Formats: sequence, structure tokens, C-alpha cells
Amino acid sequence: MARHADPFNPNPQGSSNPGTGTPSIAFLPSPTDELAVAVREGGGVVEPLSDATAGLVLSDVVSASEVAKVLAAHPGIRWIQLYLAGVDQYDALMRSNPTRKWTSGKGAFGQPVGEFAITLTLAMLRGVPTFARASSWGPPRGTSLQDRNVVLVGAGGVGSEILRLLQAFTEHITVVRAHDRPVPGAERTVTDAGMDEVLATADVVILAAALTAGTDHLMDARRLALLKPEAFLINVSRGPTVDTDALVQALAGGKLAGAALDVTDPQPLPDGHPLWSEPRALITPHTAETPEMVAPLLARRVRENVRRFAAGEPLEGLVNVDEGY
Repeated sequence: MARHADPFNPNPQGSSNPGTGTPSIAFLPSPTDELAVAVREGGGVVEPLSDATAGLVLSDVVSASEVAKVLAAHPGIRWIQLYLAGVDQYDALMRSNPTRKWTSGKGAFGQPVGEFAITLTLAMLRGVPTFARASSWGPPRGTSLQDRNVVLVGAGGVGSEILRLLQAFTEHITVVRAHDRPVPGAERTVTDAGMDEVLATADVVILAAALTAGTDHLMDARRLALLKPEAFLINVSRGPTVDTDALVQALAGGKLAGAALDVTDPQPLPDGHPLWSEPRALITPHTAETPEMVAPLLARRVRENVRRFAAGEPLEGLVNVDEGY
């Protein structure tokens, strides 16, 4: 029976047991039991870095400089599986290694992050930050998410899960994405060109987009000023998608009902930063997904990608360097 051709290397080398289609996979910084099992179940073999290494799996967040050293020392590595969905810190490295295949966790972590985005949204609407800070009984407060106008920025794995969950509360969901191809389940789909218009009518804005040149400071002072004073901003994407100084001013001036941020710029948010004492702000320490939540999801992605890598099939979560995700 003919072997599957490997589109990444038509003359296969750098695999354990050459001729068997069993790729040698190394880990950085080190394998976990769950990921090692995933590699073996996918048809690969876990081995230390060597001239035979064909794939590299990041089992934690590793600096671009450290990955660069490994790639320079092991030119046979043809595929790198990154740890999370965000890839901006590896942009220069990916561009300098265009013949290698890079995959991320995009699409794999939608469930925990989407769930947390809804948690933060409901917390803000129901006044939970105020109640959590209270030291005495106060008046009731809060509003419902039912039938509210929600603007969701981003339609990737996280955005899609948020959209699915939002549909239990409202039909009035507008998705902002790079192109205007309609998103199933959304009442409306617009590009950045239409974003200003929909922000003006939003009750809730949820940021779930990748950090790219186009989304850096996407919510700046001008766009924050477009929001209604009764509107809430939720950010589960990346901190720099929001101009922090502009947000501080908007909240302090009562121009915005509140903001819930699981990511900040800078991050971690320094002690004494104005957002910590801002009563309209809810800050969580980038905990939309925890290592315990990520582990089985990353294992599932690694298992499938090892199988595809061995079979010469397209990989899941393949990064488009020009698009930034």
C-alpha cells in the first residue's frame, strides 16, 4: 500500500522509524502526561529534541526567542504547535520561518472563554461588582440581557461560542469581522467600516478578536465616545484592543456604565492602577481559561494534528501569518 505523501516534506526525513510515517515529536519546555499520551494516540512518538525531530509542541507559554533557538538548532522541525490561540508574540519568528507550518489553539478554547464572556456580561448587567464591594445593605439594581443589542467583535472560535451562548438571551446580535460574509445566528454582520454605526446602538460590546495591526487600540477614545452611557464593554480578547487610558477616562467621567476586563494593557495590571479602584470596572486576571481547562482541549488539538501531520493532511488551527491568527 502506498504511503501518504507529506506535503511539508516530499522526501521524508526527520522522523522516528523512517518509512513508517511515525513522526518524532518533541516538547518545549517539557511534555505533560496528557500531551504525551495525545501524541502517541495521534500516531507519533515522543522523543527529546534531535536531528530526527519533525514536530515541536509547546506545552506552556514559551518566549519567541527560546523557540527561535530551538528552530535554529533543529532545522528538521517542520511543524510547531503553539500553546494558545493568540500568536502575536511569535509574528516575527513565523515570518522568518515561512516554510514551517505553525498551528495555534484557535478554535480549541472557545468553550471556556465563551462561557466566561457571558459570565462577565451577566455580572456587569446585574451589578455584581457593586454588590461585591459593598459593606452594607443597599438598594436593588441590575438589568437583564434579554433582548439587548449586543455587538460581538470577532467571529473565530471564541466569537462563535459567545454567539451561540448569547442566542439564549437575545436575537439582536451584530458581529463585526474582517469581511461582511453573514455569520449564522447573527442578526447582522458588518466589517470595521460599519463598526461605528453599530456601536452607537449597543447595550453590550464584547471583544473576542485576535490582536492584529487592525485591532490594536480598536476601542480608542473616539470609539468609546460612541457608546451610550448605559453601555457595557467586555474584553476577553487581548488587552491592547482597548486604549486603557481612554477607558479610564470614560469610566471616571460616567461615559460608560461599566467595563469587565479579563485582559489588560499593561498586563498584569499594576497595583495602584486607577482601574482597581474604579467602581464601574471588574478586573479578572486573564482567567477565562485556566491551565486545568486548557489541558484536555490542547491535548485534543495535539492528538488530531499529530494524526494529520503523519498522514500528510491539512492541520487544524493553521496560522495565517498575514492575518495575524
